[in-house]
Amino acid sequence: MNVLLIEDEEPASTRLKKLLASVSPELTVLETLVSVKSAIEWLTHHHHPDLIIMDIQLSDGISFDIFNEVEIKCPVIFTTAYDQYALQAFKVNSVDYLLKPVKSEELKTALDKYKKRFSDKTSPEIDYSVLLSALSKNKGEYQKRIVIRYGEIIKTVEIADVAYFYTESKINFLYTFKNQRFSVDHNLDELEHILNPKEYFRINRQFIVNIKAIDKMVTVSKSRVKLTLNPPCEIETIVSTERSSYFKDWLTGQ
Repeated sequence: MNVLLIEDEEPASTRLKKLLASVSPELTVLETLVSVKSAIEWLTHHHHPDLIIMDIQLSDGISFDIFNEVEIKCPVIFTTAYDQYALQAFKVNSVDYLLKPVKSEELKTALDKYKKRFSDKTSPEIDYSVLLSALSKNKGEYQKRIVIRYGEIIKTVEIADVAYFYTESKINFLYTFKNQRFSVDHNLDELEHILNPKEYFRINRQFIVNIKAIDKMVTVSKSRVKLTLNPPCEIETIVSTERSSYFKDWLTGQ
């Protein structure tokens, strides 16, 4: 059985490959893709695999955009850190849906379900129209506030008021346009699933920035860009090499 992985978080894809090797040793992972753009390119020019395991939130947008560009001809198991993505639609379309972190037993159950339904090797006829219709209603509905706790105090911060999120000394912080800093319970991987990808971009492992917080951009190498943020940040903010091409697309709204 040939499987295509679409997952932009390296730790998650590495873990998933290990789980797949453990629960289904006969399985072959053809490729690991990290973006909507690369997935569309691959699926356009290759024979489709037996199965796709696909994260919902990718580095350059929502994976549902892939369905608008390519006719998916195989079953899909979706993975996500959050469960707000029209779970019922997935079930109606005979597509499984796993919450991160994916558990070994749940992955095995999903693969067994696939094998039982499609063991005859025939090309499955799956109608994703119900899925896309349901999801189009939810697309763009991202979390509007984040809960902050400090001491005995609990308050909320409007996400639109956050200039950037970052990690320092293993603690996650947000910094607002009003120069307020608060620690947050979510790590950056989790925050990526909460935030609107049109407004926020993860430039490296340490930073997620609001496009409105970018004051200046300077090329520091062939593929790296240094940002000056407003409000200012004492930590150097450079777009990593592997995210540089996605960053340029993000700037143009792609």
